[in-house]
Amino acid sequence: MLLGALLDAGLPLQVLQDALGPLALDVQLSVDRVVRGGIGATAIRVVERQPSEGHPHRHLKAIAGLVRRAAASETARERAVALLTRLAGIEAGIHGTSIERVHLHEVGGTDSIVDVLGAVVAFEWFGAQRITCSPINVGSGTVQTAHGLLPVPAPATAKLIEGVPVFSEGAPAERLTPTGALLLTGYVDAFGGPPPMRITAAGYGAGSRETPGM
Repeated sequence: MLLGALLDAGLPLQVLQDALGPLALDVQLSVDRVVRGGIGATAIRVVERQPSEGHPHRHLKAIAGLVRRAAASETARERAVALLTRLAGIEAGIHGTSIERVHLHEVGGTDSIVDVLGAVVAFEWFGAQRITCSPINVGSGTVQTAHGLLPVPAPATAKLIEGVPVFSEGAPAERLTPTGALLLTGYVDAFGGPPPMRITAAGYGAGSRETPGM
C-alpha cells in the first residue's frame, strides 16, 4: 500500500522496474488503478512467474544477497539491508535464536523483499528531507502467521513501534504489518498532525482488503 501510494504520488514505474530488474527473483510488477471506499488508488502486486506454496523461509544472509544484486543505488541497497537486518534482530529476540539462524517468514517472502527495497528506492527518488506520519491504527484481534495464530499487533510489529503513538479503531483486523511498521519507523521523523505545508501531490495506495463503510 505504501509503495502504491508513492507511485500514485508521482514515482515513475520505470524507475522502480529499473531498480528492481536485476533482483534475482522471477517476478513481475502488476500495477492497477482500483477504487477503495469510493477513492481511486494505485494497487501494486508482486507476481511470481513460478509461484511457490506459502512464503519461502529465507535467512537474512540469503535476503541480503538478493537485495545486493538489484540495480538500485548502493545507498538504497544498503539501507534496505539495514532495515531487514533490524527486523531479523527483532525476530531473533522474539523466537530465542540468533540473527544468523532466524528464519524470516512473512518478510522473507518475495513480495515483502520487493516492498522494502521498492519503498527505499521510492523515498530516495523523491528526495524527501523530512517525513511525518499520523498516529498509527494497528488494529486488533488475531492474525494467522507461519508461527500460528498471533495477537494483533504481532510481536515483531509491537517491538518495531515501541515509542510510536498508536491506537486501535474499527473491526478486529491487522492494520499494521511488520513490513509497514519497519518502513514507517525507519523513515518517519515525527508522528502527529500534518505540519504547515503546501500540498503539491497526493497519492493513494490500495491493498487487497475491502472494508465496508471505510
